[in-house]
Order: sequence, then C-alpha cells, then structure tokens
Amino acid sequence: MDDYPNYDGLGLAELVKGKQVSPAELVEAAIARAERHNPTLNAIVYEGYEDARRQAKGALPDGPFTGVPFLIKDLGISVAGWPRSHGSRFGNLVDAEDTGLMRRYRSSGVIPLGKTNTPEYGITGTTESARLGPCRNPWDPNRIAGGSSGGSASAVAAGIVPLAHASDGLGSIRIPAACCGLVGLKVTRDRNPNLPDGYDYAMGNVVDHVVSRTVRDSAAMLDVTGVPEPGSPYPAPPKERPYVEEITRSPGRLRIAWSSETPSGRPIDAEIQAALERTAALLKGLGHEVFEKGLGVDYRALYASRGAAAAANFAAGMQRLIEEVGREPEPGELEPLTWASLKAGRRQTGADVMRSLQDTRMLVREVLGFFEDVDVYLTPVLGTPLPEIGHIDPVNLEPREVNRRQGRVFPFTPPFNYSGQPSMSLPLETDANGLPIGMMFTARYADEATLFRLAAQLEKEAPWADRRPQVWG
Repeated sequence: MDDYPNYDGLGLAELVKGKQVSPAELVEAAIARAERHNPTLNAIVYEGYEDARRQAKGALPDGPFTGVPFLIKDLGISVAGWPRSHGSRFGNLVDAEDTGLMRRYRSSGVIPLGKTNTPEYGITGTTESARLGPCRNPWDPNRIAGGSSGGSASAVAAGIVPLAHASDGLGSIRIPAACCGLVGLKVTRDRNPNLPDGYDYAMGNVVDHVVSRTVRDSAAMLDVTGVPEPGSPYPAPPKERPYVEEITRSPGRLRIAWSSETPSGRPIDAEIQAALERTAALLKGLGHEVFEKGLGVDYRALYASRGAAAAANFAAGMQRLIEEVGREPEPGELEPLTWASLKAGRRQTGADVMRSLQDTRMLVREVLGFFEDVDVYLTPVLGTPLPEIGHIDPVNLEPREVNRRQGRVFPFTPPFNYSGQPSMSLPLETDANGLPIGMMFTARYADEATLFRLAAQLEKEAPWADRRPQVWG
C-alpha cells in the first residue's frame, strides 16, 4: 500500500470498512516503514510484529480504528506477553495481562505493533537512555524527538503508524508532539482511567492519551478511552457530547490570553517569540478576543511545592517494582538522575509529603483562578530551538545540569499537570530550518471540548498535513 502514510487512523479504518484494504495489508505496510526508518530513528524498541500479523488475520473489535496499526509506549501500560523495560536496565519484566487502558485501546480496533522508546522511567523531556539508546527526530535525526513519549512521536511523524500511545507527567505528550510536528493532547486528570492498575498514577499528575497527525484521530480515540470506570475515585467531569462531534462545531469567539512568560524570567528564543506572535495574530484574525497576559503565578514556589511529594511518589513506585523484581537495583543499573530521584524520595518524611501536597493545592488555585475570565491560554511548548541529541543527556550529565537544561528548554508545560487541566500542542509553526514549533493551548479544567473545537478550526485555517519530515519516503 504505497499511500499508507498519507492517511490518518480514521482514514485507514474507513478503507478497511469499505474493504479497499485489509488489516493484514495495513500491518505489512506499517512493518515495511518501520524496517525502513527505525534503524535511523530507534523509535520502536520491541517488535510485536508476529503478534500483529496474527491479530490482523482474526476477528477484530468494531471500533473507530478497526485494523489500524498502533504502538505502545514502553512505560506505564502493560501488554500481555510483551516485555516492559521502563527504559531502564533494572526491572525488565514480561507482563501477564493487559492493563485497563490497554484493553480500551484494543476495543478501539487498533492492532498493537510494538513498543516505543522512552527515557528511564520517563523522567526527562528527551528520549535518551543507557538501556534503549537515543530516539531521533524524523525532521532531523541529529535532534531530539522529545520525551518522555519520544519513541511514539518519532514513529508517528515518520509515518510508521498514524497515532500511538503516549503519557504526560510534566509535558511528556506535548513536548514530543511539539518536537515532531504532531497533535498532542494532555487530557484532564483521570479523563483516561487506568484502573484497576493505576495506583493513583503520580497523584493525578500523569495522564495517558495519544500523539497523532490529525485532530480528529485524537478526538476519536479519547471518545473510546475517556469513560469513567466503576470504582474510579476521581472521575473527570463528563463531557457534553462525543469529541468527534465537537470538532465539527465552531469554537465561537473565545477569550484567548497569550504569553511568553517563563518561570526564570529569561526571554525565549526570538524565532519562537515571533512564531507565538504570529499565532496570536492568526487567532485574532479568526475573530477571537486575543490579548497578552501571563499566568502571573509564583512559578518557583509552585515547582518547589511539588518536590517532596513527587520524590516520595517516585520512591513508592520504585519500591513496588523492587518488590516485583525481588531485589534492589545494583549501582550500574540506574542512571545518575534516577539514583538521585530515588534517594531524594527515600529521604522524605510523611510530614514533608503532606506539606508538599497542601502547598501545591493552594498554589494551584492561582492557576485555576486565571481561567475564570480566560477561555484558552496560549504559549509555546519549547523556549529554545530543538536541541541536538546529547544536549540534555541523563546518562552522562550531572543531575543538576540535566534539570537546569530542561528548565531552559521546556519552561511552559508543568503547571497544567499540577492543576489537572487539558493542554494541547499543535504544530502550527516551523523555524528557519523547517523544524516544527509547537504552540500550546490550555483550557479550563475538563474542557477538552473547547480545545478540540479550536484545534479543528486551526487545522483548517493553517493546515500542517502536507509538511513532511526529512525521514519520510
């Protein structure tokens, strides 16, 4: 199928339903592209190709993506019979069962093809690890693909699959989407439940969804997966209608604030600033009320407030893994940043953690309060041009330096993990080298509908579908 990469997921599913192509043919087309491009990209780290071939020949669920090849990030979600590495040399296991969210992905009709590259335990905004090696960007293989869902984003951008699983704890969907020129939605906290397996998934900071090339694929998948489960302790408020219907509706005239305000106060790259201002002008031209206004929160206090709870949460998750493996990690099995995170987590007291949660809760009120008279908040995703592989190197750099560089490159995404709001990266701009610049749109809590309507409007008015990365043909 020569034109396979030109279709999005819903487009491929329509071909299957019309009997113009079979699921088996789609799987072979995806495998062919993976074999052509993955040696360069290192996006796929486990090949489930034979499982995919068998599934394609059998009965498939009747869903919006029936017969469409799909990839799973090698972090957080278990796939029955497949290995789970977390991007680490420690704790490599084979899972006996699918997690709850994996079962929902299967119900959409997708055919899992394999697992994608991720940094160790998803800690960094670049996908580079001692265990799996660096994942490269299809737009320029010398540049990062972002993290921690870099493998999924790289594979989608290269046309291996039209959409892939991703997760976001401090930006790990939006950052790789921005790096690779994709649509990446961080959904509302607990919109996609992962029960009964989730263990409060980083206290609500981490969410799962997909990266995709089109807005409608993101909407259709969330319609399948974003349904509360019985017993879910924190279900997101219900949506008014299916998201695939929202993308056909006008967003109306929105109040959109935009800003390049950074936590450090340092200005962002001039080219990204110019792209941000062009995006604001585009929105104004579409009839929205657009004005410059920053969040105005105390970023340093907000980020510091989460430190003890985040560290302890990581240590608790590692302890579960240690119990599963049956031993402690040996000195050479964890990267420096991971060791530092584990040791910091083990130092926290119960009082430290509770104070941390209390402080974050109060500071997040300021973030949520900003949206009382603002419908959407616009910023870039990155504050600098796309870094080269090795600039943020968790394997060889000191942990403090890794975090310093990450703060400079990725200044905008974390607040909305703390507040639980939906936040979406759209590939609206490119730089002078033709590399993607992602713009981030954040809405009120549980208001994915507004983001989908606005994203569909922008996809129509400033389409990105015809842009092709260097690694494509």
